[in-house]
Amino acid sequence: MTTPLHYITNPTVLGEFCERLKDSERVAIDTEFVGEDSFVPKLELIQVATDTAAAVIDFPAVQAAGSLDAFWEVLCNPAIQKIVHAGRQDLDLCAVHAGQIPKPFFDTQIAAAMVGYGQQVAYAGLVLRVHGMRLDKAHTFTNWSARPLSQEQLAYALEDVTFLLAIHDHLHARLSKFGRLDWANEEFSRLEEAVGDTRREPQERYQRVRGWDQLKPKSAAVLRELAAWREGEAKRRNVPRGRVMRDEVLLQLARHPPRHIQELRAVRGLHGSEADRNGEALLDTIRAALALPPSSWPEVPKERKPEPESAGLVELLQAVLKARATEAEISPALLATTADLQALVDAKTNRASLDLPILKGWRRLLLGDLLLDVLEGTRAVMIAPKTGTITWSPLSSPTT
Repeated sequence: MTTPLHYITNPTVLGEFCERLKDSERVAIDTEFVGEDSFVPKLELIQVATDTAAAVIDFPAVQAAGSLDAFWEVLCNPAIQKIVHAGRQDLDLCAVHAGQIPKPFFDTQIAAAMVGYGQQVAYAGLVLRVHGMRLDKAHTFTNWSARPLSQEQLAYALEDVTFLLAIHDHLHARLSKFGRLDWANEEFSRLEEAVGDTRREPQERYQRVRGWDQLKPKSAAVLRELAAWREGEAKRRNVPRGRVMRDEVLLQLARHPPRHIQELRAVRGLHGSEADRNGEALLDTIRAALALPPSSWPEVPKERKPEPESAGLVELLQAVLKARATEAEISPALLATTADLQALVDAKTNRASLDLPILKGWRRLLLGDLLLDVLEGTRAVMIAPKTGTITWSPLSSPTT
């Protein structure tokens, strides 16, 4: 195939390209990867665009011929803003290879939700909205590890950054108009924390297993040790965690710890080959966890069913949330979830700590204080007779 000028496959050309990137104030970034068969997804392509240049970097080809150090140095330069869309996994992959999270960054999906474009809006949707152009999705399911890549595949990959800078301009202007740039930066900081969480210590991975918080503390200790063992084994074998053992199996072992290899083999969902290969290691891990003192068990959130009367309060707050989000032209899901509202009602009802996301930063300014006023009876929620919309107004004294 004829290699286009924007397709970089060796360190020399990459170095020349990085010289052009150094003076840029911002760089649009996207990646293509394959994650089905490895512990860390295999990075295949890195798409890059500035206001004056664009390229597709063939990661395996460049890495095989030398190094991408020059690129990672540019990408992690704090003077250059990185523009991404739904960039959690892109940032995480770059951090794995660069050794740090590329900062500062601007996520256009988050920014779009903050200016009324909907929660988790797709890149193609933003391109259509901002540019009036429909992207060709013919290569959505391309195997990016296959070589050679066609001109059409490379052009498709490059499209993922071609429009990002103009979208950034558009969203930055709308955020400035609404006075929400600081709000967006708060959300980018939350995303940075989430990216860091993906590389958390193995001993903390158990909290990513759905259902862990329904276990008793002693069982949670078993799950913690088993999840840490799985983390190390998956990394050692370079396979996805689920290839070693699925989450449901971890939970089953934590709830009903087997004592002997025969009991282990009888666990539904545990592959016989895994029992053969690591049965004794699993049993040793379980025994060690069971021998831990209560002081070292994880703290499990106490399960408490919502009071029946709280359901109506949550529904009322949901109505206020949707009305406030519509008024402010912002995605309601970005403001608060049903679980957030339930936590607020529970905290107020039980006079517990109000250390909740909805009562922090920009969320408190936009919605949190309003919800507190409603719960405390200092604001009345009404339906406007002419428009049928929900409104609220202060009361002179709390209702009883």
